[in-house]
Amino acid sequence: MTEPLIDLRALLVEREDFEGGMVSRLREGLAQGGAQIRAMREITDILQKRLAVAAAPQQKKIHLKLGIAFYFLGQIRTAVEHLNKAEGPLAAFYLGMAHTYIGQAKPYADDDGDNTDHLDVALKSFDKAEKSGYAPQLTQLQKSGVLRLQKHLSEAKAILAKLKDAAAHNAEFYYQEGAVAEAEGDALRAAKSYTKSVEVDPRHAGALFRLAFLNDLQGNDHEAIGYYEKCLKYPPVGKGVLYNLGILYEDHGQYDKATECFRRLHKADPRDERAKLFVKDAEASQTQEYSPEDEQHSEAFQRVMEVPITDFELSVRSRNCLKRMNIRTLGDLTRVTESQLLASKNFGETSLEEIKIIMNAKQLRIGQSLDQGQQYEFRYRPQQNLSPEEQATLNKPVSDLNLSVRARKCMNRLNITTLGELVQRTADELLEAKNFGMTSLTEVRERLVSHNLKLRGD
Repeated sequence: MTEPLIDLRALLVEREDFEGGMVSRLREGLAQGGAQIRAMREITDILQKRLAVAAAPQQKKIHLKLGIAFYFLGQIRTAVEHLNKAEGPLAAFYLGMAHTYIGQAKPYADDDGDNTDHLDVALKSFDKAEKSGYAPQLTQLQKSGVLRLQKHLSEAKAILAKLKDAAAHNAEFYYQEGAVAEAEGDALRAAKSYTKSVEVDPRHAGALFRLAFLNDLQGNDHEAIGYYEKCLKYPPVGKGVLYNLGILYEDHGQYDKATECFRRLHKADPRDERAKLFVKDAEASQTQEYSPEDEQHSEAFQRVMEVPITDFELSVRSRNCLKRMNIRTLGDLTRVTESQLLASKNFGETSLEEIKIIMNAKQLRIGQSLDQGQQYEFRYRPQQNLSPEEQATLNKPVSDLNLSVRARKCMNRLNITTLGELVQRTADELLEAKNFGMTSLTEVRERLVSHNLKLRGD
């Protein structure tokens, strides 16, 4: 039986006051899906119209409703504008939450302050909320989180130690405990705490996100996608959720879902130019022709290359010659020349024709891989006469560029492991790779500049 939709209008429009106990109900309503998100946007329009004609005392109450509504819609900066004009412990608490959210993100070039500013404001807001009597335990836990983000781990741990007994059944406690463990480099302990947090409250978006991220790092794509998708149900949906889930969707060819993630990201924060570029890349991928048959053909080709020579009826002479040359598979035959075969003792023209017939039947030819390898070597020949310092730079691992998840996965897909291998590629060659768009190309170019390097042809 379908659960009836929670009446968000009754919570935010029909009631004059909005109290802390209503927040959970609001989150539950938004978790019910798209129709509720649309209803919430309509409600914010109604409230803003009321705000324009309301008297001063009433405006503060409307600002509180709008601040919390925009917070859960993911429009955090708009939420801050309204919460700054509201009053009371609930406004102070969510102002702290909003500044914490912003403080975790990378600052924009035109931002009104750096991350430290936002985190400082968050601490002050939580102090104000606590002094006003708002949920002291929860407020203390949020302060612990801010201190951790400010690299004050000992202070963050002190708060958790003080709350350990009282917060034994609090999902936020286990989340903050896991976050400290992760900050200390103990991913296993962190995962255990995050799992405990989700057991206590399956809707804890922070713990779900960190579990998704840890699985993402370990290459457990399906588990990561599952956790990220759960995060989508519990607002506010963080930018990291939409970025990382969108990239995973791209990796699995689900370009429509990836595009929707990046569109949501850009809609929530139009100032995020990176999100705008990701939308364009994902949309472009949707229009590219993709044939599963092509991928299957590639896999079939590799299987053919691995077929052992012993599967074929060859003369004893031919079989013995190939064995002496350590040629075991059809793929091995693509890596030798006819001259090399003929130079082998007792391997004559008759044996050569015998091999050619087998290769032709499999649409292969002797020396095929060598021809491709010669073209590759010519195309990507490294520079000569390098100084020891220049060679050392080129030998650095590509991981030194600290690329984003998407760009890093493309490097793995292209089997690019060093800066030297990367700079032998042109921009066009990189753009031919699956999911490598202009956003990733711009990122790679910018990171190479810091090493005084550039792509071939740039």
